[in-house]
Amino acid sequence: MAENEKMEQAAKSASNKAEKAKSDKKSEKKSKPGIFSRIGRWLRELKSELKKVQWPTAKQTANNTLIVILCVIVVGVFIWLFDYAAGGLIKALISLVG
Repeated sequence: MAENEKMEQAAKSASNKAEKAKSDKKSEKKSKPGIFSRIGRWLRELKSELKKVQWPTAKQTANNTLIVILCVIVVGVFIWLFDYAAGGLIKALISLVG
């Protein structure tokens, strides 16, 4: 008889869990937060994430800025030299043909 009682209790707990899961799904559909509460939550999470960011110091920012400016100048000079050489080559070819 003890086995029957255990089986009945297991069946009841399984059915209770199934009913609870169904009721949870129904309550989730009904209780969707409004647009303003979702925006507020997003802003709070954004603020929390921005606190975790390791921002660079002023010296690091200035150093990185100078490196970028130097790289832009170097690449610009290479492009200018290539353009000058390619232009000269095209003029030489045109003068040969024409």
